[in-house]
Amino acid sequence: MFDVKKIKAECVEWIRGYFAENGPDCNAVVGISGGKDSSVVAALCVEALGVDRVIGVLMPNGEQADISASYMLVNHLGIRYHVVNIQEAYNGVLNAIGDQFPIDGATTLSLPARLRMVTVYAVAQSNNGRVANTCNLSEDWVGYATRYGDGAGDFSPLSHLTVQEVKALGRELGLPEALVEKVPIDGLCGKTDEDNLGFTYAVLDRYIRTGEIDDPATKAKIDRMHALNLYKLRMMPAFEPEI
Repeated sequence: MFDVKKIKAECVEWIRGYFAENGPDCNAVVGISGGKDSSVVAALCVEALGVDRVIGVLMPNGEQADISASYMLVNHLGIRYHVVNIQEAYNGVLNAIGDQFPIDGATTLSLPARLRMVTVYAVAQSNNGRVANTCNLSEDWVGYATRYGDGAGDFSPLSHLTVQEVKALGRELGLPEALVEKVPIDGLCGKTDEDNLGFTYAVLDRYIRTGEIDDPATKAKIDRMHALNLYKLRMMPAFEPEI
């Protein structure tokens, strides 16, 4: 049912339209993790804008075991890129906070994602750029994104596409299979996405698109996660006084 050629062509045109309206001379700036999402977004931007208008940002936190995938992607596409190691900033923030109160474990896991987005925006601001969001529908559905971290951005090509659909796009774009099928890890604690979620993306994607799911317990978990994390997808509530 998924017409990958049609969706690719439409997404490329959508990106062109976004930049025509929001920055005709601007560059697309993409945080590169080496996973399928950032790879597909970068490839779509190259197709839409040309290789000279796409900038990748690689952001290891100290030593990154799988950073070779990020280099594979930028070399495959031939795009400009910058490497910014966030370890010193990460340690600096943790040390400053830790001097005042105990640091919650979730804070240490979410901080790198937020520092990376700060870094991408810094690169974009200094390079006439617009920041690409790289989240997909499957992740967003269950809140598997850090608010104001990888969940941020100026434009989002993949927010309405599931993991399986993103993979299909990657193949249509001619990306190396190693990038399309790279086992996704959270980039925070080293676990795979599916380890953290407790179900596979294939199960989640089928449920999103068809409403079908075999295990009632998994359905209940997905529904609960979706409801609890909807706030991440909504505009920030703002008080409107009657004046």
